[in-house]
Amino acid sequence: MNSLAKVPVTVVTGFLGSGKTTLIRHLITNANGKKLAVLVNEFGSEGVDGEILKTCADANCPEENIVELANGCICCTVADDFIPAMEQLLSRPVRPDHILIETSGLALPKPLLKAFDWPEIRSRITVDGVIALADAEAVAAGRFAPDPVAVDAQRAADDNIDHETPLSEVFEDQIACADIVLLTKADLAGAEGVDAAKAVIAAEMPRRVPMLPVVDGAVDARVILGLEAAAENDLAARPSHHDNEEEHEHDDFASVVVDLPEVDDIDALVASIQRLAREQNVLRVKGYIAVAGRPMRLLVQSVGERVRHQFDKPWNASPRQSKLVVIGEQGDIDEAAIRSGLAL
Repeated sequence: MNSLAKVPVTVVTGFLGSGKTTLIRHLITNANGKKLAVLVNEFGSEGVDGEILKTCADANCPEENIVELANGCICCTVADDFIPAMEQLLSRPVRPDHILIETSGLALPKPLLKAFDWPEIRSRITVDGVIALADAEAVAAGRFAPDPVAVDAQRAADDNIDHETPLSEVFEDQIACADIVLLTKADLAGAEGVDAAKAVIAAEMPRRVPMLPVVDGAVDARVILGLEAAAENDLAARPSHHDNEEEHEHDDFASVVVDLPEVDDIDALVASIQRLAREQNVLRVKGYIAVAGRPMRLLVQSVGERVRHQFDKPWNASPRQSKLVVIGEQGDIDEAAIRSGLAL
């Protein structure tokens, strides 16, 4: 099988809450006739993003073409999870025209690209491109360096000081691997914020790549699919903080799954999530909530103190079970405090 017969794969990477699932939902519903398949990698044991995507499955991307991996980072479990999942998608009766991979917000993309060289799949798929999503508002606000002046002063005083937090390294590795960077939530950032985010990202990029502002994942599929980057053969141009490591770990982060009863007051739930972000440094919360007296489930997603929620589909025969996945840095995760903080 020659390279022209390979199925193109687009890797969608980006920090927690940057809008990866929203982008993929848009691509599914605006695929321009392409037969799509999606591989979703969750951090933590409870799949939420996969469930969100399945609500918009259609003839071009049926539900069975959406595969979830919730057992950790796919680049750390290549043989056990990633390779079998890709083989599963490639063995569909109708082979997909294009595969989308939504990585965990904590994933490093470069080790995943290396997995495309595994003998079982390397002759059948190719990395069409890596799309990195960056929250324009957060980047413009300097969230990865809360006090840049102090950091610069420390670096000037001692070149051996490691000034980077784990979050900044993840962010930098993701954009350094990208073929295109999408600046999401551009409406919240405004024109000045988008320009500021572009400047921050450009300063970190090892090479010049397009940066496009996006609102609600709305980007023409023709712009980001069909790049033909063959990124698995271009690793040298995609430097990483972890290039000299044998393998990488995700011990910097932890997740807690919290089961809740039915909720009467949505505003009180939102306030408790915002309080956790302030007091426990919680990075991300996502999940479904059963609201008393309402037949539809409430989808809740937060990044820091910014909480979004909407009723997405009826519970029908599914058990009315409220469940939230809470993600934070290892040293900040206090399971007891998180459970107490969400007890309404």
